[in-house]
Amino acid sequence: MRLGRIAAGVGLALLSLACRAEVRLPHVISDHAVLQRGRPIHVWGWATPGAHLQVHFHQQTASAEVDIIGKWSLFLAPETAGGPYVLTITGDGQQTTVSDLLVGDVWFAGGQSNMEMPLSGFPPTASIKNADKEIAAATNPRIRLLLVEERSSDFPLNDLEETWTLCTPETAKDFSALAYFFGREIAARENVPIGLIDSSWGGTPADAWTSLDTLGSNAALLPVFASRARFANKLTDVDEVIAAELHADAIAKAAGKPQPDHPWHPYETSWLPAGLYNGMIAPYTPYTIKGFLWYQGEADSSFERAPEYRWLFPALIADWRSHWGEGNLPFLYAQISAFNSTGENWGEIRDAQRRTLAVANTAMVVTTDVGQSDNVHPADKQTVAFRMALAARAMVYGESLKYQSPLFRQATAELQADGTTALRVWFDQADGLNSSDKAVKGFEVAGEDRKFVAAQARVDGGTVVVSAAALPHPVYVRYAWASYFDTNLYNAAGLPASTFSSDYSSLRP
Repeated sequence: MRLGRIAAGVGLALLSLACRAEVRLPHVISDHAVLQRGRPIHVWGWATPGAHLQVHFHQQTASAEVDIIGKWSLFLAPETAGGPYVLTITGDGQQTTVSDLLVGDVWFAGGQSNMEMPLSGFPPTASIKNADKEIAAATNPRIRLLLVEERSSDFPLNDLEETWTLCTPETAKDFSALAYFFGREIAARENVPIGLIDSSWGGTPADAWTSLDTLGSNAALLPVFASRARFANKLTDVDEVIAAELHADAIAKAAGKPQPDHPWHPYETSWLPAGLYNGMIAPYTPYTIKGFLWYQGEADSSFERAPEYRWLFPALIADWRSHWGEGNLPFLYAQISAFNSTGENWGEIRDAQRRTLAVANTAMVVTTDVGQSDNVHPADKQTVAFRMALAARAMVYGESLKYQSPLFRQATAELQADGTTALRVWFDQADGLNSSDKAVKGFEVAGEDRKFVAAQARVDGGTVVVSAAALPHPVYVRYAWASYFDTNLYNAAGLPASTFSSDYSSLRP
């Protein structure tokens, strides 16, 4: 009987497919879309099984045959920047047309809340610098926007409902401010259309954005599932906890007292390993793009999770590149900023992000000098976007300019006249290293016991000399390890030095 039901189900499914004559494109290929210039343009969709389709775009025509489950796919030859154009697909007496298509560069933006933070901000607690003026000036015919809704899935989805829009004050106000500012800068500098896809969700860990293909095949990433198990166990009574917190809030309000502080409770499905990859990344992997923008890491900063980030983050980059299948696509990311986050290890995350620069064709933007001690969402996304655009202009578009912050190279010991030892810290990208004629802040040193203490530091050419009266013979040195600190070490390009530690003892083989 079970086999009979299966056969009947298959028969009904095939009949449904046979009766369906609609030629359908994925929603990412919609009116107002930007198609990637200079690379084969992937066009795909669904139609009647066995149908023969003709695709017409600009001066090109290509053919495709629909497979047995109704899917089809083809590549158009690379195009130069231009438009607007029309894309038409015909077959079996049916026709589908999308119009107002531009050919330019498509950047895919992902991450958590500092990428998600829109031009309109997160009222009432966080706002974008000069938000009203930025929103009012957001009409830009060179930029197109695709805002992805938050969703998690147990399996990779093949299409979503969101479509492209024009860039106007109305659409831009709800779009990632960082991605918008980046796109505005690149569109102006490169004089090409820019398409921006914003697929971000606040408070989400990196493993949620990584596919099970990667999480399940790399033994170094197994702690992800153990962490997920611990997190899931904490959710057993979360409804009761939240109800108790709301009751406490009501009592405080009735008594005219300040609202009590409560721990943040993340949305359960947003923390499922691979859940956001399945629901918000997978549908776009067939779409030809220029590269990635990324801002994330705060959700991985607990002392439990932070040590895993130095393996998880490079794995995520490799995972996305593998699924897009366009080689080592440029991956530009923001190092998490500075914020007074007690009980978390932001220094570990920032250092892991620095070390991820060992991955080919990546660039990191240091953001600690725009951080706010009292707000995890800094208002100045313009500076972050400008630095990210600097990296793109140099690394991707071939301009000759400085875009990298001072980066730790090595530390060497030097015997001092009084018999103590100082550590000389050597940097790459250190031309014009300076601290505004002030003592350099944020350095610490440690002995073999790895117990770090505050240190004194001074700039000496392209190096920094570090010592501590409390530790006459230091072995290790680190910089900007605290969650929040004042920044005053820059290079001649005005870019702040990155967090680092010379202690590599925690690295696995």
